[in-house]
Amino acid sequence: MRNARELGELGERFIKRRQPGLEAQIANLADEIAYNNHDVDDGIRAGLLDLSGLREVRMFRRQYDAVVAHYPELSERRLVHEIIRRMINHLVVDFIRATQAQLAQVQPRSIEEVRAHPKPLARLSEACYAEHLELKTYLREHVYRHYKVLRMTSKARRVVHELFEAFFKDVSLMPTEHRDLALQAESAHGAAGRARTVSDYIAGMTDRYAILEHRRLFEPGERT
Repeated sequence: MRNARELGELGERFIKRRQPGLEAQIANLADEIAYNNHDVDDGIRAGLLDLSGLREVRMFRRQYDAVVAHYPELSERRLVHEIIRRMINHLVVDFIRATQAQLAQVQPRSIEEVRAHPKPLARLSEACYAEHLELKTYLREHVYRHYKVLRMTSKARRVVHELFEAFFKDVSLMPTEHRDLALQAESAHGAAGRARTVSDYIAGMTDRYAILEHRRLFEPGERT
């Protein structure tokens, strides 16, 4: 957990529009690449995406055509796996080359020069970033805003809200360790401490466990 000084420094950098360190820039874009491409796989598995629709996306279509040309007999599952593997490789190679070019051009000599630069130094090339953004936009429209996903999001929000209300009202409903932590935090920091401990307990749950806890609390016959 970040301390107050670290949070203050983050806020100051945000207000002054300063860049994070190079390692953080790399991690941020690497996460985007990983999430986008794995969300393609998840979307196909969930039946929210199909290959014909994804071929509207330039990066996917290019890798699809290349894989089908080389391996025309692949099953759809293996085809999808190979396309995604190639898309990730394409983006990562471009990421490395574009970042190396930026560093060679700017030649920052300190972390302050990295943070003061008007744009991130860890980046994709303009052409590759445009394709990356196109994929991201496609996923937003066809996965993240799909009515089935929105329904699940709404349900998850209700589950978390009701769990918080129940545990905050009666901390004895939580396991002994967490109950004791909540009481200690309340003694030291008042209601805010109690709320923080309850939030931490819920945040540590898996999706499946949160749903199970909700059933135990709110559904008849599920109290054990």
